[in-house]
Amino acid sequence: MDTQGIATMEHLMEQLGLSTDGDSLQAFVNTHGPLPPTTRLEDASCWNESQAAFLHEAIAQDAQWATAVDRLDALLRKSS
Repeated sequence: MDTQGIATMEHLMEQLGLSTDGDSLQAFVNTHGPLPPTTRLEDASCWNESQAAFLHEAIAQDAQWATAVDRLDALLRKSS
């Protein structure tokens, strides 16, 4: 598998303008999760307009950001 061009969670958080360390990620997930099953990730109320647009595009393209976006989505859905 070619992993060049695949973004990590740290890259995704940085792209969204959020802190990239593990503690900050966990705090974000704890604060904003769990997302309702019917809410698309990019439609969650925690994003500003720019972040939501980036996530929408990343999901639609299903390329470089797909793995990190899917992981963030899963984290936000199972948080408590």
